Amino acid sequence: MPDRTLILGGARSGKSVAAERLLSAEPDVLYVATGGNDSGDAEWADRVAKHQARRPASWGLAETIDLVPLLESPGPPLLIDCLTLWLSRTMDTVDVWSDLDRAGLVEQAIAGLADAWSATARRVVAVSNDVGSGIVPADPGTRLFRDLMGRLNTTISLASDQVLWTMAGRTLPLT
Repeated sequence: MPDRTLILGGARSGKSVAAERLLSAEPDVLYVATGGNDSGDAEWADRVAKHQARRPASWGLAETIDLVPLLESPGPPLLIDCLTLWLSRTMDTVDVWSDLDRAGLVEQAIAGLADAWSATARRVVAVSNDVGSGIVPADPGTRLFRDLMGRLNTTISLASDQVLWTMAGRTLPLT
């Protein structure tokens, strides 16, 4: 049975470092960056550079939100960083921001991802933000994002072998 791990936590809590540690003994890992190329944003470029500097040179890189084919194909372990950006970019792709009624398309994408996650033969570690512990957002689009993020995290969590919570650089198992 494959090892499917979800690492949750707040922004800058140490989730990515925890994921990298879980796979540090693996000589060959495919790091899947879902954030896309945000050229011209110096702060984003600095974040990406720091992530790249921490990873072993032997690890591969795929910059994509098309996760299902990766989960369905054989290969080295996957480190998906992160599901929050995957959701945001998926919402962009179906243009849910201009028509919130398109949320059903995003829910279909979540279901497809969960099916592939459940069936994968690869070891996989995914990072995701927990955004539901704060205040209720004032606008409908942001509330929809928060609600879909909660659904995504719950769905992937229930299909995982292990779920970890990271806070202030400390990682705890959720049982």
